[in-house]
Amino acid sequence: MASFPADAFGTNCYVVATGPGEQCVVVDPGIGVIDRLDAVLAEHRLHPAAVLLTHGHLDHTFSVAPVCGARGVTAYVHPEDRELLADPAKGLSMDLRGLFGGRLPYSEPDDVAELTDGATLSLAGLEITVDHAPGHTGGSVLFRLPGTGSQWEAEQVCLSGDVLFAGSIGRTDLWGGSMPRMLASLRDKILPLADDTVVLPGHGPATTIGRERASNPYLIEVAAPGDARPAAPTRGL
Repeated sequence: MASFPADAFGTNCYVVATGPGEQCVVVDPGIGVIDRLDAVLAEHRLHPAAVLLTHGHLDHTFSVAPVCGARGVTAYVHPEDRELLADPAKGLSMDLRGLFGGRLPYSEPDDVAELTDGATLSLAGLEITVDHAPGHTGGSVLFRLPGTGSQWEAEQVCLSGDVLFAGSIGRTDLWGGSMPRMLASLRDKILPLADDTVVLPGHGPATTIGRERASNPYLIEVAAPGDARPAAPTRGL
């Protein structure tokens, strides 16, 4: 597994494969990742079999069409975020709409498949479990897969998108966002994961479920609700 941050917003793009010279999946190809992605694929002699999207925000999807189109592969996204692929401006704050305007060329991928909660995707020799975890967007998902043999040597790896970060969670104030749904996702999808699960988020460094369970104020609040509520989250596009 390899990862690198995109040029804009520091969005982590991940490349997951069983080994060098094999097929792989690309997760969240954001803004300005094409050259570095091509370098990673060439270095490890990898061949993309699919692109997986943790959600539909532009900073995670901007390069999905060129990555898929150049190789004739399918993009996978949850149906609640499907329309963000056609109209990514819906997912932007007013400030970012003004910043981007019409200056960033974007196109929708030709072949899009829908993700369903609890499904297992068999792609590139990998078995990837999909967990629908709305809150940051309506169609946010987690991707879970065995981590043994990866650089983390974990029993399980969770690609969390903008659901869970080291020390924080994704913002819920944009189109499709919902704090009640986010808290339910943290309670029902994140907290049940084993402490040694390695979390690979959409932004920032890797962490573990155990570390977040002990120190992340949002997980602490969900596990044992009290009077002191953490401030509204601000990370994510």
